[in-house]
Amino acid sequence: MSIMRSDDVKAGYARAPNRSLIRSLGIDESEMHQPFIGIANSWNTIVPGHTHLRVLGERVREGITAGGGTPFEFNTIGICDGIAMGHEGMRYSLPSRENIADSVELMIHAHKFDGIVCICTCDKIVPGMLMAAGRCNIPAIVLTGGNMLPGNLHGCELSLTDVFEGVGKVAGGTMTEEELTELETAAMPGCGSCQGLYTANTMACMTEALGMSLPGCAATPAVYADKIRLAYKTGKRIVDLVRKQILPRDIITPASLRNAIRVDMALGGSTNTVLHLMAIATEAGVPFDLQEFNRLSEQIPHIASMMPAGPHSMQALHHAGGIPAVFRQIRSHIENCQTVSGMDIYTIADSVKYVDESVIRPEQSPVHQSGGLMILTGSLAPDGAVIKSGAVQDEMWKHTGPARVFDGEDLAMKAILAREIKEGDIIVIRYEGPKGGPGMPEMLSPTSALVGLGYSRVALITDGRFSGGTRGPCIGHVAPEAAAGGPIAFVKDGDQISIDLFTKTVNLNISADEIENRKKGWKPLKRPLTGVLARYAAAVGPADLGAVLH
Repeated sequence: MSIMRSDDVKAGYARAPNRSLIRSLGIDESEMHQPFIGIANSWNTIVPGHTHLRVLGERVREGITAGGGTPFEFNTIGICDGIAMGHEGMRYSLPSRENIADSVELMIHAHKFDGIVCICTCDKIVPGMLMAAGRCNIPAIVLTGGNMLPGNLHGCELSLTDVFEGVGKVAGGTMTEEELTELETAAMPGCGSCQGLYTANTMACMTEALGMSLPGCAATPAVYADKIRLAYKTGKRIVDLVRKQILPRDIITPASLRNAIRVDMALGGSTNTVLHLMAIATEAGVPFDLQEFNRLSEQIPHIASMMPAGPHSMQALHHAGGIPAVFRQIRSHIENCQTVSGMDIYTIADSVKYVDESVIRPEQSPVHQSGGLMILTGSLAPDGAVIKSGAVQDEMWKHTGPARVFDGEDLAMKAILAREIKEGDIIVIRYEGPKGGPGMPEMLSPTSALVGLGYSRVALITDGRFSGGTRGPCIGHVAPEAAAGGPIAFVKDGDQISIDLFTKTVNLNISADEIENRKKGWKPLKRPLTGVLARYAAAVGPADLGAVLH
């Protein structure tokens, strides 16, 4: 091959000291002249989605060696959103995405890797590594670690959402604490990302839909031998990408981002994909408009009823044909793009031999006629908000109700568990945005508690985020956020709010003059901050642009 980036650290007599350090690793002469391939691995022993990644890393190393490259592995951090959920730890989750992207960038440029393999699972780790790949733009490929098998109790499949909703059932008196303990013990049987189409698995699907991982990677369960084989193939393939100089910005394009959104709409994925895809586009230098989500939602039917809104786990999606089968079912809408596999999207779709249409339906008989996500705008969210429309019951697609306002998740959670919320209310949780939170924490605890307590006509609106496990009329990412002086900062208890998914609007039903009056003397709520969160709050941008750092 031509001159390699790694020649900057190993070529010529002036680099003898550099080579001496590299030789101390046990590298021999032949390896010194091969492409240097970095492996960014988020393996750790605290996140269930990551505990098996050391095994995958070893197999990737073998694939790189077989392909004629020299592998060097390093770690990034990884936060489990489920463990961080419902307390102050969740404020650190979204900032970790930027830390991961920065860490990978630092390692790539400091050591002049010729290519990079990103081994990752879970909510912020996958987008963080994709952001780094787009930012650094050296040959890159992603291996997502795979999903956890469903839990099982008394013949019923379980996922993490069942446990969160169990908390609400205990509070409502329909489940005992002993039954909840039995549930929590059975729900999560081993390694992998949580079983449904929550953010972790949605981002794995987005990675494959973008063309940044090998076909079939996203839905293959963590414990399947196929995942180990994919690791080996991924290792071999990165050396080809280096030799051919196929770069992330050749793969991450406006067309491939639209394909990712199409797959997202077809599956009804997590609302967090809006935030992450916008951030990936920003880092890859791709101009991208938030309204693309609505334009594509109108074109792409929701064809897979996935957990948490539906019955199907990621394991079921894998056996139904995975993302290649989704490509096939919506082929007439997909744009043909190249992928890291060397095959284009049409070739991948046309190579599918079997689709279980009870899981991945034909577009002629969808779960819903429109896509599973929606961007709302209106007087409460001038710059946009996000809802998983595929998980909203029909009777709540249009709803007007009184606001119940809380300056933070904790206060709202106490009110919900105390049964102070009435059917028809619209809960507003503010000062939980990128700056105001800071870190835009997820709201799975209150949304699950509402379900567990049996509420059916309560909506929730926040400038924070929702977990991919959230279902129901829950609107997040409200922009501008309260800390930036957005209209959500000026809502009062009892104000009427109107939600209309048919017109994609969310409106605060008070006059513009009244809002201006309420602004007089207003000061944003500020939390005492130090360290990472202080730096993050000072530098983070708005949610509608992906909450990337300035």
